[in-house]
Amino acid sequence: MIQSPRGTRDFLPDEMERRRFYEGILRQTARRYGFREIQTPIFEEAELFIMRSGPNILNELYAFKDKGGRDLALRPEMTAPAIRSFVNNMSNEPRPIKVFYFGQCFRYERPQSGRYREFFQFGAEIIGAATPQTDAEVIAAAIDMIGALDLKDYKVRIGHIGVLRKGLVSAGVPAESMPEILQKLDKKLYEEAWPLMEAAGVERKDAEAVFELAGTVGGEEVLSMISGEESDYLRQILSYLSAMGIDAPEIDLGVVRGLDYYTGMVFEVEAPALGAEKQICGGGSYTLSELFGGDKVFSTGFAIGFDRILLALEKEGASAPLEKPDAYVVAVSNETSLKAFEIVGILRRNGVSADIDLADRKMAKAMKHASSIGSRFAVIVGNEELKTDSVTLRDMTSGEQKVVKIDDLPSEIKDH
Repeated sequence: MIQSPRGTRDFLPDEMERRRFYEGILRQTARRYGFREIQTPIFEEAELFIMRSGPNILNELYAFKDKGGRDLALRPEMTAPAIRSFVNNMSNEPRPIKVFYFGQCFRYERPQSGRYREFFQFGAEIIGAATPQTDAEVIAAAIDMIGALDLKDYKVRIGHIGVLRKGLVSAGVPAESMPEILQKLDKKLYEEAWPLMEAAGVERKDAEAVFELAGTVGGEEVLSMISGEESDYLRQILSYLSAMGIDAPEIDLGVVRGLDYYTGMVFEVEAPALGAEKQICGGGSYTLSELFGGDKVFSTGFAIGFDRILLALEKEGASAPLEKPDAYVVAVSNETSLKAFEIVGILRRNGVSADIDLADRKMAKAMKHASSIGSRFAVIVGNEELKTDSVTLRDMTSGEQKVVKIDDLPSEIKDH
């Protein structure tokens, strides 16, 4: 038996309804903030992702040559395609530009709980503005989206990439060594960061000062421990969040997101229910457009790991409503079968979700099937009732039934 490829899944009807329900909430929230949806190709030139993340990303890409010999790759994330699309199509539009997107991404990595080779990402970007207002708007949108999904237990952490960069410069770390060290600091892997810093000529006491800075977490009082524009900038963001009614996130001076292109504010959202792999959202301010042939444009955005956040909701016991048919139409005999199809057509044209017996079941089995699929009503099409242009309408919950004129049937079902 052929199975689905490792790291992928089949989504059956109930699961698809759940996913569409939560996806719809994210879309509605994004639109309330003025974001408009874009869609980019599921594959791009491989160079797009190498430019964004460096050559090591090749180990994680589903990369291939097309029949014209071009190097392509399935997208591993959606920020780079969104900015590439901006450079290609939107660079002359009034700014800031607010866009959101949802789609599949692909990474060749070891599958584990909440992490797949084919996964889904929901994200948003504000392109063309480098202000604390923009950053606050993005953080507020991410928090409101997660809140709208009704996730109960999550933590938002905000920082500024400039804090640790200044700390590393003070410790004597050269620019070329900084990206790898920042990645270790971002993950709190201080024992792995130390050999890299030592090789760069950093003394142990200076390294310890950096580690202490990276481990500094708390409320707004944390900002009094640092000076300069980073502290002032984060205070402004907190002020705008407060004005919008958003609770202040935790200040974490060690959040750096581990990517070179971030330029200022960075933030992450965690769901403790997920254990070690607890990050469900991340973002910050950055520049990418100049890498893709455009002018340097500052942007702020975030991406939500859709699969991870659904897993967190599942662990909290959340459930999404499932759509069930309003009516299931059953013909009592072969003689009424054609009329039953006429009635199901009438119901559908009048906005009633309706299904019909397609297997020539006997009455008892047809009613049992109507119950198994969760239909609210059964519409029984019998010879005697048709003589008065009527049918029998049965409430599948209470078992009560009554004779209803066919012309009145759609409104009768809608009103109950």
